[in-house]
Amino acid sequence: MARVEVFDDPAALLDGAADAVAAIARASVAARGRVTLALSGGSTPRGLYDRLAGGWRQRLDWTRVHVFWGDERCVPPTHADSNYRMAREALLDHVPIPTAQIHRVAGEADPEAAALDYAATLAATLDGASRDHPGAFDLVLLGLGADGHTASLFPHRAAGRETRRLVVADHVDAARGWRLTLTPPILNAARHTMVLVAGADKAEALAAVLEGPPNVDLLPAQRLTGSGVCWLVDRAAAARLAASPRG
Repeated sequence: MARVEVFDDPAALLDGAADAVAAIARASVAARGRVTLALSGGSTPRGLYDRLAGGWRQRLDWTRVHVFWGDERCVPPTHADSNYRMAREALLDHVPIPTAQIHRVAGEADPEAAALDYAATLAATLDGASRDHPGAFDLVLLGLGADGHTASLFPHRAAGRETRRLVVADHVDAARGWRLTLTPPILNAARHTMVLVAGADKAEALAAVLEGPPNVDLLPAQRLTGSGVCWLVDRAAAARLAASPRG
């Protein structure tokens, strides 16, 4: 059964998420000397990044953090839609992460070539990566779309059905263009995955993903089956859960 933590409101959700990120980072550095963190786009993650760059800044050893992205739009890094740009403006410009430890997705490159290059970066960087194992992030941050997508795994798209490649390029009409995304094998290999969901507009999707009948092609977020997955949601998003857990 999915682990779900419910918070009273979006602010409490983001505070709890920031606490969790700091705790996971400390444990990862203690165990392995660094923390590998995959970031997400979206307004809720941006609120988390603001906290990590502000009140929580001193709780992480940023010199030990390696940053990646769970997905990216195929746009230049200066584009307003770039997940990299959002993370840079909200977080990376404000904390002392060495430049060599920021592993950006080349959204401006040819999509298929960029997917291959990013997969090679993951294989060269993540703990335990080998020909037969994708390696493991210490922490992956994700969100949930109102259509049940997560990362850039959209309904009825082959990217969600991928079982071998770590990164794929996909042209998604609903997303108005090309996306680059991590795939289920590497997402589910992560030691910790935090899915942040806030707002009443996500309540129907959250209930369908967590309590509805299995339909992974329609609801790609149901493909998050790793042992380290935890859903952090506010009460508005949790309103339609039949077995609403307590925060």
